[in-house]
Amino acid sequence: MKTITELLSEGTKALLGADTDNARNEARWLLESVLGMSAGEILLSGEKQISEKCQAEFLEGISQRISGRPIQYIIGRWEFYGREFEVGEGALIPRPETELLCETSLRIIKDKAEPAVVDLCSGTGCIGVTVMKEHPGARVTFVEKYDAAVGILKKNLILHGISGDAILKADIFDLPKMVFPGADLIVSNPPYIPSGEIPALQSEVLREPETALDGGEDGLDFYRAVKKISELNSNCPVAVECGENQSKEIINIFGGGHCVKDFAGVERVVVYP
Repeated sequence: MKTITELLSEGTKALLGADTDNARNEARWLLESVLGMSAGEILLSGEKQISEKCQAEFLEGISQRISGRPIQYIIGRWEFYGREFEVGEGALIPRPETELLCETSLRIIKDKAEPAVVDLCSGTGCIGVTVMKEHPGARVTFVEKYDAAVGILKKNLILHGISGDAILKADIFDLPKMVFPGADLIVSNPPYIPSGEIPALQSEVLREPETALDGGEDGLDFYRAVKKISELNSNCPVAVECGENQSKEIINIFGGGHCVKDFAGVERVVVYP
C-alpha cells in the first residue's frame, strides 16, 4: 500500500503531465474527498498508508480529471461563500465571481426584516441559499426549469435546512408563471454566453450543461425576460450577473441601473433601478 505522500505525488505528476493548471491543489482536493480528511490532516498524515480501495478511487478520479471532467463534478461538492454545495452535471458549477452577486443582493435587502427574493435560473441554489443564510429573515423562491438541476437544488436545500416548498419548477420565459406578489428583489445568474461563442469555450466548461451557458444569439435573451418579469412585479428591483462587456447593453434593456465591478475591475453585476 502507498502512503498519503506517495499517492499525492503520483496524482500531482499525472495531472502535471496532462497540463492541468492547478495540479497539486486538485490532487490534494481529490484525496481529501476520497479520504474524508481536511487539508491539515493530509499534511500531518503523510506517512499513513492508504487502502487499496481508496487508492483505486483516487486514481480513478485523477483519470477522470485528465479526461477533462471538472474537478468539482468528480468531488461532488464545492465551496461557495464559505459553505459547501452539492454539484453535478445538471447545473452550473458555482464560481467565486458570483459571490459578488450575493453581496450586492444582500446590500439591497439589508434594511428589510423579511425581504421576499426570487432567484431565477437557480441551478445549484447557491445564490438563494447564501442570501437566506446571510439574511435569516429573507424568504427566497427558487425558480428552475430543468429536472437535473432541480434534483441538485433539492439536495442543497436539504443540506442547508431549507424547505423544498421554496422551489418553483418553471421556465422564466413562461411569463404568466412569473408573478411573485410582494417581491422585494429578483436575482439571477442567467445563461449569458452568445450561442455562436459556445463551441470555442474551454473543453472543461463544455462539460457543464449548455442550457446553463447559452444566452441566445447575442447572449442577452434571459436579461430581456428578467426585465419583463420585473415589470410584471411592479418594476421590482433586480440584480443580475453578466459577462464582460455586457453591462451597458443590459442597462439599456432594463432602461436604467448601474454596474458593480469585481476585484479584477470587470463590470460583473448590473443592478436595476
